[in-house]
Amino acid sequence: MRPQKVLDNEILAGLTKVFRSKGYEGASLKDLSDATGLKKASLYHRFPNGKKEMAEAVFEYINTWVIEHIFEALNDVTVPPNKRLKNALNQISALYDGGKKTCIFRAFSMESSLELFEKQVKNGMDEWIANFKKVGIALGLSEEIASTYALQTLIEVQGSLVVSKGINNIDIFKETLQKIGDQYLKT
Repeated sequence: MRPQKVLDNEILAGLTKVFRSKGYEGASLKDLSDATGLKKASLYHRFPNGKKEMAEAVFEYINTWVIEHIFEALNDVTVPPNKRLKNALNQISALYDGGKKTCIFRAFSMESSLELFEKQVKNGMDEWIANFKKVGIALGLSEEIASTYALQTLIEVQGSLVVSKGINNIDIFKETLQKIGDQYLKT
């Protein structure tokens, strides 16, 4: 058996970069091939169902990273809740490279791609809300306020990424993460 020329994580990182920047519809097979270093035939060998399967693999790749880095930080009961929140916000910053990277939810929630990936987008967002709600409750917020803050956290993270890109100012994203932390901890 021939050795793999490109590691799986490198392939997924390349696919993620293309989908983040061009969305599902805008990502061409050439773009995906160039980003992974694989020829088109090799991509189809790894992903026989084509671009849809590649996108599903990207969702799984990002979801695994989020679980391991953000949700585990939020739910680590060996750490005080305020520190858990701070750790999770730092991981969110890492996920989006300080606001430089586009969110995969945005990339897959456009027009026709939303029909294909609605379940993944909804489940991913529901998980973000549920995990931030848990840390809010651990911080002493009522269930109602923790739910409100959790939803607002998702809105502010996603919105600040769009605005940061739109006006080319990543400080907006960084300031938003700080404000999220401040809001949870002000009680």
